[in-house]
Amino acid sequence: MNRKTTHDRKEEIKQAVLKIIKESGIKAVSTKRLAAEIGLSEGAIFRHFEKKSDIIRSIVDDVAQDLIGNLKEIAESDLPPREKLEKYLCTTINYLLENNGITILLLSEATYNNDSGMLDKLRYIFNAQRRYFEQIIRQGIDLGIWRPDVKLNDVSLLYMGIPITLNTSIVLGIYPFDRRHFCKDMIGQIERLIS
Repeated sequence: MNRKTTHDRKEEIKQAVLKIIKESGIKAVSTKRLAAEIGLSEGAIFRHFEKKSDIIRSIVDDVAQDLIGNLKEIAESDLPPREKLEKYLCTTINYLLENNGITILLLSEATYNNDSGMLDKLRYIFNAQRRYFEQIIRQGIDLGIWRPDVKLNDVSLLYMGIPITLNTSIVLGIYPFDRRHFCKDMIGQIERLIS
C-alpha cells in the first residue's frame, strides 16, 4: 500500500473540512469528526497541522493563491472584455462549486474571527476579486463595448453577490441548480446592466 505524501494528506484534510462545513456547518468541524471522515487518528491530523485554525488558514491561503491567481490571470489576459467577463465569472463559480463549503467558511471566518492576519487575507481576497472584475469592466468601457456611465463599484458589488447567493441557495436547497446555465444566465444579467 502506498503512503500518501504530506501534501496529499494535507489536501485530503482540507477537503474533508470543506465537506463537513457543507454538510453540517463550521461548528461541526472538530478534529474527532475530521479524523473519522478521513480515517486517521486525531494525532495524525496534528502531525500535518498544529491546530485546527491552521487548517482553516491553509484553506484561505489556497483561495488567495488559486482562485485569485486565476482571476488575475484572466483580467490581465489579451482576451476581449466580453470573453474575459464570462471566463472570470465562470471560473469563480466553478471554483466555488468544486470547493463546496468555501463560501461558508470564508463568511464565517470574516464574521467571527478576531485573527487580524486572517481578516487581512480575507480582505485581500474580497478586494482582489472586485479589483480584477472592475479592471475587466473598465476595459470594456474604454473600448466602447459597455456604457460609460457604469458605476464600477456598484457592478462589482453585484458580481460579489453572485457566488454568495449561489452557495447559500445550494446549501439551503432553495431551488434546483443547473450548473450548465447558471454562469451564462448571470453573464446575461450583468451584460444587460452594463450595456
